[in-house]
Amino acid sequence: MTLIVLFGSFVLALAMGMPVAFAMAGAAVAGFWWDGVPLAVVFQQMTSGMNFFSLLAIPFFIFAGEVMLHGGIAQRLVDLAAAAFGWLRGGLGVMNVFDSMLFGGISGSAVADVSALGSVVIPMMRKKGYDTDYAVNVTITSSIAGIMIPPSHNMVLYSLAAGGGVSVSALFMAGVVPGVMMCVILAVAAYLVALRRGYPAEPWGGVRRLIVAFLLSVPGLMTAVIILGGVLSGIFTVTESAAFGAAWALAVTLIVYRGLSWNAFVTTVAAAVRTTSMVLILVGAATAFAWVLAAHRVPEQLLAFMTGLSDKPWVIFLLVNLAFLALGCIMDMAALILICTPIFLPVVQQLGMDPVQFGMVMMMNLGLGLTTPPVGACLFVGCAIAKVRIESVVRTIWPFWGAIVFALALTTYWPAVSLTLPRLTLGYGG
Repeated sequence: MTLIVLFGSFVLALAMGMPVAFAMAGAAVAGFWWDGVPLAVVFQQMTSGMNFFSLLAIPFFIFAGEVMLHGGIAQRLVDLAAAAFGWLRGGLGVMNVFDSMLFGGISGSAVADVSALGSVVIPMMRKKGYDTDYAVNVTITSSIAGIMIPPSHNMVLYSLAAGGGVSVSALFMAGVVPGVMMCVILAVAAYLVALRRGYPAEPWGGVRRLIVAFLLSVPGLMTAVIILGGVLSGIFTVTESAAFGAAWALAVTLIVYRGLSWNAFVTTVAAAVRTTSMVLILVGAATAFAWVLAAHRVPEQLLAFMTGLSDKPWVIFLLVNLAFLALGCIMDMAALILICTPIFLPVVQQLGMDPVQFGMVMMMNLGLGLTTPPVGACLFVGCAIAKVRIESVVRTIWPFWGAIVFALALTTYWPAVSLTLPRLTLGYGG
């Protein structure tokens, strides 16, 4: 009965339009009250959930992403990708994908990726004769690279939701191959769709243009190199690397690119504070929510239910993927990471999936949810930038969703995709 009260109050609060964090907190209070547990325990659980040193990395990653969004790094990356791929037939679509891979690997945010690159690339593609729906589709689906390719604050959230036992460094390294693989498959899809629609090729600008574009982009790209290099070398912890990366990004945009005005800086700080506050409230509420789930042995019950449906691990993994895809259509990514990890992680671990691999499966699944109606944040931002209706975009997005699902299947059923790099670089033995 407690679980009915917990989930019932949560769904009711969401239906009433309450923010997810407050809906979770209210549902946790209802569950504690029904069980007769003192309500003071709710607030103890919430504060303990936010009292982790590794959480300090999140505001730094968010701030670095906001600085890059408003500081002019996006334009340099667009110029680099255009010089490298613009000569292909429909090359601006391929350029768009690799822009997202480069920018996402620096900002760590899919929404920041769409906001920064979309405002530059979508008008550029329309001016060159590309259809608006194609430009938006490529932009929003490739933005998932910001979640997969390190650094990503969502991976820090996953590590926390997993009880802190999953190495953030291993998660960072695990995201590189699936993220790049997904972008390559998306680039192939973008190229094939461009061929079918007869989009033009840009003139080859020459090696000199490519070299100049690369040199101009190096200061921005160094942000990701500093963060990952610091972690892998052992010079910095993840939190220290995040802080240093944020400082570097700020220095680059102020001194090298000089693209961050005072008003843009104020906007950047306000956006970073707002996003960080939302994340921390979510973490606290989800900790209390998960405590009720654990007290009533929900993971064990779910495992028993799923193994009752089939004793084949690949079938259970498919069901978990379908559950993520469905949930990603109706809920925010951060909330789902915090809610679903303590439920599904024990299930897949019992069936032999490594927690680092599961993290990559979850990231790609929920990233896909950011591009789907009715609550896909990247879908909304991309359509708003292009001033186009969501229906017209979704009608032609299927080849790109198919590309992501193919990459997701490889990540789910081929452990080496996500585990080889952590084992080679960090000696990960999970």
